[in-house]
Amino acid sequence: MHICVVGVGYVGLVTGTCFAELGLNVTCVDNDEGKIEGLKAGKVPIYEPGLEELVVKNLREGRLSFTTKLDEGVSQALVVFIAVGTPQGNDGSADLTYVWEVAKAIGQTMKDYKVVVTKSTVPVGTGQKVAEIIRANQASPINFDVASNPEFLREGSAIEDFMRPNRVVIGAGTDQAKAIMKDLYAPLYLIETPFVITSVETAEMIKYASNAFLATKISFINEMANICELVGADVNQVARGMGLDQRIGSKFLHAGPGFGGSCFPKDTAAIATLAREKGYNFRIVEAVMEVNHDQRRRMLEKILAALGGSAAGKSLGVLGLTFKPNTDDMRDAPSLDILPPLMAGGATVRAFDPAGAQEASRLMPGLVCCHDAYDAAQAADALILMTEWNQFRNLDWGRLRQTMKGRVVVDLRNVYNPGRVREEGFTYHSVGRP
Repeated sequence: MHICVVGVGYVGLVTGTCFAELGLNVTCVDNDEGKIEGLKAGKVPIYEPGLEELVVKNLREGRLSFTTKLDEGVSQALVVFIAVGTPQGNDGSADLTYVWEVAKAIGQTMKDYKVVVTKSTVPVGTGQKVAEIIRANQASPINFDVASNPEFLREGSAIEDFMRPNRVVIGAGTDQAKAIMKDLYAPLYLIETPFVITSVETAEMIKYASNAFLATKISFINEMANICELVGADVNQVARGMGLDQRIGSKFLHAGPGFGGSCFPKDTAAIATLAREKGYNFRIVEAVMEVNHDQRRRMLEKILAALGGSAAGKSLGVLGLTFKPNTDDMRDAPSLDILPPLMAGGATVRAFDPAGAQEASRLMPGLVCCHDAYDAAQAADALILMTEWNQFRNLDWGRLRQTMKGRVVVDLRNVYNPGRVREEGFTYHSVGRP
């Protein structure tokens, strides 16, 4: 089977490459010529562990190709995935401009039956609108189906998430489309992956519901962390006690500076906006967003308090800048709300991130990018753990004691053992722990 993936951003590139790895012939299309030329040479424009190796392998074996010509991809494909960006609009809703443009182009290009699949995160009703646009732009009536197949890829572990998913959600309106989509994912039947086969509208809602609920867990545990600080409880132990209850589970119960990235902030805003448009106030998600925004302010206040109330003249060593480890993604990263006010207050910020430093320095002028954790800590008054990359988990505290000027550690991810750090002579601050 031949498929086409339109859009070689994070979702599209991972999806196309992994389908090629499953044995399908895949053409990836994008209008960014520079990006396409780089991919043809095996150069991946994003940081995702294992992705570049898979791209090179499947290019070499002839199952994966890249082009800027949509008609080239669509003409050969039975299934066309729309995997373009759906950024947050000014009103909080998802901006579907790119989705509509691709739907129009597919209608103008297609010459035989296709299953057109929305892979991008889109509001309920998008599939119906895509079908209308395709139909309106056909030169003559050609049969097609529209399906929804939302992605559940975590940045930093996307390959594993695609190859061994918790579930595959397929929303389609005809038996033919359902059969074709199930055939695409046939290799996953061998590992007994659960399949959820439903309507297009329900599949679209599953994606938003999932992300809104996970964001809720993060904001909930951050609220608990704030209360724990007031009463002297340990949020890590609270989370462990909660997580062992199988009705709750341990995932996404890690206190910190709040969620960021390309999905949770955008998707919570989109589902809240969709609810308001329908005359409903989604109070839980509205509160989730408010708590997440407020959590960043609280982390800034925590750092300032650790510095004695002012950042003026202080040198701060910062470990990690991206919104999570194992990615170069700076979109809505907590560091973007926490570090600029410190710099504006007179602090020098020396930071190290294994993958996100280049983009971070563009977004935060004045940031001093360093080549490792100890370089970032050089003559620092305080060390701040912003993102929990694995290489920050086992620091040489003796070396840091010799490197730093001050003795303050602010751990915004609760990675370190408080007693151990204090034994090394540091004043230690974390989130929701006494």
